[in-house]
Amino acid sequence: MILQGKNIPLMLCGVFYGVLCVFSIVTGLLYALGRKELNPLELSDKFMEKLQDADKRSAFARKMGWVTFVVGIVQGITSLCLFQAGSPLAYVISFGFNAFSICSVLVKLKGKINAFPLLKLIAYTAILVILLLPQTRALFF
Repeated sequence: MILQGKNIPLMLCGVFYGVLCVFSIVTGLLYALGRKELNPLELSDKFMEKLQDADKRSAFARKMGWVTFVVGIVQGITSLCLFQAGSPLAYVISFGFNAFSICSVLVKLKGKINAFPLLKLIAYTAILVILLLPQTRALFF
């Protein structure tokens, strides 16, 4: 079932994951192809200390780029699941990836607080609340 305006909060969640999908795919490719330097704001200070060597930092950025690219694809699948609704599998994928996203941001926040991961954590938590609402679950089951 395509939502067609039946649940505006759920549609906004789908838009959010769709935007993240595009951002992650583009950013992932930039890192993977060596066109973007590692962003120290995305990693803890302790981890950045381990990457003092330029070659190690570059190799890690390329690996991180491919991981980010794959995460972008999963974000796109999550966005589609949120827009489609209508199946328990779509709910499990949406809920599961959102829970994974919260855990991922919490790990990144460890040892460092900055605005971007904090805003993502707030957005992911809001999506989790929306997914737990009875009227939202009813769209999937």
